[in-house]
Amino acid sequence: MPNAFTTQLRALGIKPGDVVLMHSSMKALGTRMSPEAFLHEVIAALGPDGTLLLPALTYDNVTADQPLFSAKQTEPCIGLLPRVFFRMEGVVRSLHPTHSVCAYGKKAEELTSSHILDDTPVGSNSPFMLLRSFGGKLLFIGDLVGSCTFMHGIEEMAGVPYALTKERTRFIIENGNQMTKEMICHDFAGIKQEYHRILDILAYPDIRKGNVGNADCTLIDANALAKKALQFLADDPYYFVSRVGEPV
Repeated sequence: MPNAFTTQLRALGIKPGDVVLMHSSMKALGTRMSPEAFLHEVIAALGPDGTLLLPALTYDNVTADQPLFSAKQTEPCIGLLPRVFFRMEGVVRSLHPTHSVCAYGKKAEELTSSHILDDTPVGSNSPFMLLRSFGGKLLFIGDLVGSCTFMHGIEEMAGVPYALTKERTRFIIENGNQMTKEMICHDFAGIKQEYHRILDILAYPDIRKGNVGNADCTLIDANALAKKALQFLADDPYYFVSRVGEPV
């Protein structure tokens, strides 16, 4: 018999074999279950043919002043579940100094292996953007749609006039061996991200709402979001942000 979390994930729209990138708040779940146990519950719900991905971003602790990124040692800076997931047995991590992604499951290697080819945070070879090729879904456990890293890749595709630095930063990337790579970084100076507007542009079944534990959750079809968001950005490149000081 499926457990309560699996039942809730199924009701939300998660199926065995899905490829899911999850933004998550352990606190929002309201459970005494350990982070490891919850992650294993999600992996079990996806089944042996599924794949779970979590952002493992390090933009706060890998910088121009601290340029070393170690795939095995550099902790994500964005929350408890990513910090636990990247150390779990069988999890692989994409090689990117500031916007790596960790993955477990059937498609983990395919989704992570080419990220090193990009020289921007969320380029076409990133797991975020490759998600679309696998019919992937974005799962938000808690009120986290406003933190949708996938949208940075859509902004890059659209060529928005904000978000990226003009200069490059040199990083040292370590994964057994070391390599040096110059990369473009994010620069949102004067810009406030308003990715919660995603909720206004999608409708069922491309977006689904439900609960997992005590958390309000959102499940989004990655291809549908990319298509719709690009349409809005073509009309207004600032649609998903506001400029600091202007009315929202």
